[in-house]
Formats: sequence, structure tokens, C-alpha cells
Amino acid sequence: MLAIVRGVSIVGLDAFVVDVEADMRSALPKLVIVGLPDASLKESQERVESAVRNSDLEWPMAKIVINLAPADLRKEGTGFDLPIALSVICCNGQCDTKRLKDYLIIGELSLDGALRPVSGVLPMALKARALGMKGVIVPQENAAEAAVVDGVEVIGAQHLSQLVSWARGFTEIEPEPLRNISELLVNEGHLADFAEVRGQEHAKRALEVAAAGGHNLLMLGPPGSGKTMIAKRVPGILPDLSEEEALEVTRIYSVAGLLDQSLGLVTTRPFRAPHHTASIPGVIGGGSIPRPGEISLAHNGVLFLDEMPEMSRTLLETLRQPLEDGQVTISRANLALTFPSRFMLVAAMNPCPCGFYGDSVHKCSCNMGEILRYRQRISGPLLDRIDMTIEVARLPVEKLTRDDDEVRGEPSAEVKLRVMSARRIQQQRNLLPVEPESAAGSPVDTMELQRRAQQQAEDEGSPGSAGEEDLAEMTTAELALRLSGAGMAPATAPRTSAATLERTARQALKGGNARGLSGQHARSCTNAALSSRMMKEYCRLDEAGRSLLTRAVERLGLSARAYDRIRRVARTIADLDGCESIEVPHLAEAIQYRSGEERLRS
Repeated sequence: MLAIVRGVSIVGLDAFVVDVEADMRSALPKLVIVGLPDASLKESQERVESAVRNSDLEWPMAKIVINLAPADLRKEGTGFDLPIALSVICCNGQCDTKRLKDYLIIGELSLDGALRPVSGVLPMALKARALGMKGVIVPQENAAEAAVVDGVEVIGAQHLSQLVSWARGFTEIEPEPLRNISELLVNEGHLADFAEVRGQEHAKRALEVAAAGGHNLLMLGPPGSGKTMIAKRVPGILPDLSEEEALEVTRIYSVAGLLDQSLGLVTTRPFRAPHHTASIPGVIGGGSIPRPGEISLAHNGVLFLDEMPEMSRTLLETLRQPLEDGQVTISRANLALTFPSRFMLVAAMNPCPCGFYGDSVHKCSCNMGEILRYRQRISGPLLDRIDMTIEVARLPVEKLTRDDDEVRGEPSAEVKLRVMSARRIQQQRNLLPVEPESAAGSPVDTMELQRRAQQQAEDEGSPGSAGEEDLAEMTTAELALRLSGAGMAPATAPRTSAATLERTARQALKGGNARGLSGQHARSCTNAALSSRMMKEYCRLDEAGRSLLTRAVERLGLSARAYDRIRRVARTIADLDGCESIEVPHLAEAIQYRSGEERLRS
């Protein structure tokens, strides 16, 4: 008798359906697993047999062949224990696959038949929804993780015998209720607060700018000046995760096996701080079947590299491509996997090996050759990809000894409000995908926009909110905003440029909307990730600004990449000030943050 149930194999961040086929024949009792299983999967033979016997179920006295199809896909992990056990039980006639065929199944078995949690459940639930399957069967401890996916029934079981009884129709298992992601993303205060940082106003201002635009930052200063203390407080001023970002991060942590099963969702922005002795696979990702590294675990969050020059030179150079592209591709002989790595880099280093070069109290014991070799561990191409370089000086003793509120810094909550305001401006403005250039000159049909807006209002069941008289009085810009789903912006909101509104209108006329063409959700990016085309529109400089930036590039010897990154930082500073255009003070501050690179090389 042949029995088939469906399991999953996690490759990278994606789940692939694996048909677990069981066939039984008259021969010496033996369990054989074929289909490129790894060592941990081959060991499941003993676990599965013991679990079935200890669940008061009969183990067939025959030769059982388990085939994991497709056979050319390598399978690993303990998540195949449960589908293998169910396929054997069904093959032996103790259960029917009728109720199991519409579910993807994953789970590890203990020797007594209890189900243990596994990694990769969220990608499996997303795969089940994409295939239009009824749901997933997972260990009870993984049920909360899968229940964040809408449209998928989650069956959480605690024991193999319980699941077999459910498959036979003798008992019922209540599906895990759908969990509202927005309710789970509770805005919790961070224990580490900027108010605890005494002085260092210049450094805290730089961190605020970096957080507002997602820029990379390097802090240079003597030991004990507060570099690490400041960096650990960056997550407290970053905006809360959106639902989409939370699912992205949770998917990575699920595959890596680092997800808190009691919560089943990553609700705060990641903060990863690998030690300077970390290996390249540990930071970048890798393995025979690649797994995400620290830079992917920091996706949508912060990667903090303390004592940066002490890290391997090869490791630091491998950061260049992820910093530029926001993703890392790991290639092996038989596959290549891409992991997201859009993180904010915060790095810290001493000015010299002893740490006291230029310090006002301690005398430096290093010679110039040692200092240059130490600083040259951070190469020019890597330093070129860091938007801001600042010096963090020693704190005066009078600020350390005072206990009054005057020396306390601004609370993180107040800084976070300004950062969130700047991020909201970027969300409304920096929309992807961008309309193709071939349609840039096409006229906008206002009458057609009115018809689309009226139809949208009727489809939403609220035609009174956009009656014919109101639509007739709307401008093309107002119609474009209505079709984009953003509604009418309040009077205090920053204005959207005419070019952006025209592009939004053309997208609506082509059948898409401001969230993306063809009804797909577009991604808004931070200023640090602006494309060249978006920079031409959003980072324009007036004559005075161009003159100032030209002089700065010539004097500091900056590259074309540095030229663009200064403009991106200036755009963020302007957003913090609520200005639509980049003014000279914004540009001057951005150049000041870049000039630290010259001091580092001197």
C-alpha cells in the first residue's frame, strides 16, 4: 500500500513542498529513507519507530521505503519526523490520508510521541497560502508563529496519537485563531534611554540623523567616551516595525531558529552586535545549505560593530556588497541563495591601537606607523560606503560628577517622534516602483481620474464620501492622492512634488495605484536607499548648494559615491526640519559628518 503526505524543506528563506511517500513490502523489517536526506534526517528512523510504538500504534513488521520527492532537492533537519511517521501509519492502514492531503506537515518527534518545535514554520505557512492549501499541521509550540498568516488554518498538536485520532475523525482539534499582527506590535519603551547619556550632543544629533534616514555611521573616540553606550540606544529612537517589516524579520528568525516561540513574532527592530572574533559565515551567512548570518538577522534593524578594526580584514570587505545592495548572495556548487540585509550600520573604533591618540588626558604610546596600520584595516572602499563619520570625545569630569537634571539628555521618546516624522515624509515620497521613463510625458486625463475615483468609492461601499460634485471640484493632485489610498493629507503635512503627483496619477490610469503598479504593494525606501533617478527628483540643489558641495568635494577629495551620499544625508536633515527643498545649512551639516572621513585618514 502506498501513502503520501506533504512535508516541506526550507532552502534559504523559502519553503519547498516535499511529498513524503511510504511504501511497504514483505521483507525483513527495515526503514529506508531515500531522496537526498542528510545525516539528521537519516537518524529519524529510530525516533519515528519509537514514537509510533509509544503512541499505542502498530509498527509494521515489513520493509518500509520512504521517498522524499523531488529526489534532487537535498533535505535536512528534524522537521520530517512527523510526516514520515504519518505516512508509515497511513501505509499500514491505521489511518487515512484523506484529511491530511490538504495540509503541509512539519514537526519533530520525541521517543514518547510528543511533538517538539522546529524552525521554518512561518515560510511553510506562507507557502501553504500561496498554493491555496487548506492549512498546516505543526507542533503546538509553533502554532502561534503560523497563526499570523491570514487564510491558513493552523492545526497545533501536542502528541502523535492526538493527531492520528484527529485524522481518523474520532476527535477534533480547534484551529489556532488568527493573530492580529498590528495588535502584537505593541509600542514598548526601551530600557536603554538617550536621557542616560550625559553630554555628547554632537554624537546624539548624528545618531538622530542616521536613524531618520537609515544611514550608516562610524564613531571614532577613546575608550570610555560612550560609543557603545550611545549605539545600544539607537533601537529606542527607530520607528516601530510595520506589519510587513515584522513578517520579513520573523521569517528570517524562524529559519535561523532564533524565534521566541511564546510570542511567535518579532515585534521590535533587531539589534545585532557580533563579537569582533566572529567568522565570515557567522556574519555574512553560509553553510552547506546556507543559513542567514548576522547581517540578515539585522535586516530592518541595526548592526553594531564594536572595535571594528579588530575584525578580520576579509570579513570587513565582504560587507561592501550588502551595504550597497541591501542583500547578500551566497553561492554554492549546486545553488545560490539571496538573503535580505537592509540594515543600519553603526560602527565604533578607537583612534589608535592603545586608544588614546589625540586624547586630552592620556598620552598615546603608539608611533605613527602603528596608527596608520591600525586605521588602514578599514579600507577606502568600505569607508566610502559609510555615510557619516563622527568623533566622540572624552566627557568632561564635571558632567560626570553632577547629578542634577541639567546634564541629563533628551529622552529617547522625544527623539523618536522627530525620527518618525521624518520617516513618514519618506514613506509618502520615496515610493517604488517608479513609473517608466517612456510614460513620463504622457498627459493626465482628469476626467478618467474622476471616473476611477468614483468607482473606487462605490467599490468600498461609501459612495457618499466621494460624490460627483466633490470629485468635480478636486484637482488632479487631489484625485491622485485619493486613488493612491493615502487620502487627503492634513494641512500640516509636507507637500508632495508635482512630478510625484503626476506619476501617481499615471499609475492610477494604468490600472495600478501609488502602492505599486498592477495593484501590487510598492515599497517605500529610506533616504539612504534612494536610487539615482529618485535623487535627481528629491535631492535637487540650488546654485548656492551646488557651489558649496563642489568646494567640499574638491577639498576633501571625495568620490562620486560620497557625493551622492552627502546629498542623501542632506535630504534627511531637510526632512527632519520639515523642508521640501535642501538648503545650504542642511548641506553644510551633511558635509561636516562626511569630513570625519578625512580626519580618520590624516
